[in-house]
Amino acid sequence: MSKTFHLMAKPTSFHCNLGCDYCFYLEKENIMQASTQRKPSYAMSDDVLRIYIKSYIASQPTQEVEFAWQGGEPTMAGLAFFEKALAYQEKFSNGKIIQNSLQTNGVLLDDKWCKFLKDNDFLIGLSIDGPEELHNTYRVTNTGQPSFKMVMRAVELLKKHKVKFNTLTVVNNTNVHHPVEVYEFLKIIGSTFHQYIPVIESQSYQGVGEIRTINIGHSTENLLPFSVDAEAYGDFMNTIFNEWVRNDVSKVYIQMFESALAAWAGYEPSLCIFQKTCGDAMVIEQNGDIYSCDHYVYNDHVIGNVLKDKLSKIHGSKNQIKFGKDKATQSGTCTECQYKVACNGGCPKHRLTTDERGIPHNMLCPGYKKIFAHIDPYMQYMAREISQGRTAANIMNVAHLIR
Repeated sequence: MSKTFHLMAKPTSFHCNLGCDYCFYLEKENIMQASTQRKPSYAMSDDVLRIYIKSYIASQPTQEVEFAWQGGEPTMAGLAFFEKALAYQEKFSNGKIIQNSLQTNGVLLDDKWCKFLKDNDFLIGLSIDGPEELHNTYRVTNTGQPSFKMVMRAVELLKKHKVKFNTLTVVNNTNVHHPVEVYEFLKIIGSTFHQYIPVIESQSYQGVGEIRTINIGHSTENLLPFSVDAEAYGDFMNTIFNEWVRNDVSKVYIQMFESALAAWAGYEPSLCIFQKTCGDAMVIEQNGDIYSCDHYVYNDHVIGNVLKDKLSKIHGSKNQIKFGKDKATQSGTCTECQYKVACNGGCPKHRLTTDERGIPHNMLCPGYKKIFAHIDPYMQYMAREISQGRTAANIMNVAHLIR
């Protein structure tokens, strides 16, 4: 039987109606134009869309198949594009249950869009970085105008049409100093599932050939100014954890804490960045090219094209297997760390420094250690409750007694 894998779709490639300073995907314009010798259109062609949907459904051994649409900004493909995508899903479903999620900045959402999303049970991921001043620091339009009011309009429309939505918050050098304000704001707007994504971007970025590293020890001199400090990120997440563990367990789901709880309960962490190996989360670009990972859309990480290669063969290729296993090569600091089971060295994208032996090491390590050390006793308690058939939410009754 073939193995389950995830294939995220980028139907609009790098195209976006915002110009967020920290966006790593905007640079893909140069890569895409160089590979195609022309500027890509705003939407994936009908041939690529049809074959992608047919092949992806057929390649999955499970009865449920999840389609994830991201960008760039996927709504720039237009509503008709997604209506066509659903028609192909129905045509090729072969009795399987199809689910769709869409990550968006919300700018183009209107009543028509939201009715469509509700009618077809889309799960929306909305990108928002906190209250107005914090959000507008980096999330601006291509002409430099603030986007907060447009995003809040999207929030109201999603709630009006009762569309399920989560939030994705990029933790940067500014909002990292305001954890309570960010957390409380997200709860106020109705988000019950939070993703907090730390931004680490370097002037010399890895991803070409072997995983490249920058031998800068613990210095951050090569990191771009919006990058988050590891220790500050640890403080940010710990402050949010303190609010969550006392008030919101089972009411608000925070991706990192859910992944950690899985690890403490003896399971594989749910977040791919904390799993032992990579390779099961690929991405399909607008032209049908398949890349090893969303963060490795570089020419030497093209592992096939949906128009000419079977997806199961691409996923099982030597290059992709090697890409996945390379993550398991960890620094001495990682192999000796008591929190290895929860972290596994983190995302290779963030291995921008080296340990004393010259082995790649994660820039966020000091932050991760701070987080895992802080949440450890609470996670132990919740894991015990789950193992005994009780709810992890019981932690809220005793959280004030811990430490």
